[in-house]
Amino acid sequence: MMPRPSKFATDWLSTAGLRPTRQRLALAELLVGDGQHRHVTAESLFESARARRAPVSLATVYNTLRAFCEAGLLQEVTVDGNRSYFDTNTRQHPHFYWEDDGRLTDAPSDQLVIARVPDAPEGAEIASVDVVIRLRRV
Repeated sequence: MMPRPSKFATDWLSTAGLRPTRQRLALAELLVGDGQHRHVTAESLFESARARRAPVSLATVYNTLRAFCEAGLLQEVTVDGNRSYFDTNTRQHPHFYWEDDGRLTDAPSDQLVIARVPDAPEGAEIASVDVVIRLRRV
């Protein structure tokens, strides 16, 4: 059985105005209970929940991650057309994607310089610029 959610996890949900259901609290505890930032996939979060005997289905994990993104608690980072990671650090920052083991980590923001981005097409505005730097070990 999952331990009682930390104050950090409970406060994290309440700041976004999300109702603290048992499933949301269990997943919030896994994501931010220790105050550290994480990059998770729905599958890895589901496996962590199962290991802690949290009563959630994979569908619930997907739905909860979407709700957390919509509430501004998570940032979704897509590394290819069918693989998304969810980042608890919602400020704009670049990422390293480690191709050899499928890990996503933060890249140093202070070393990234983007001098110019293309103008948005007429009738559109740039919502964000995502930078994922793919790495492989040599």
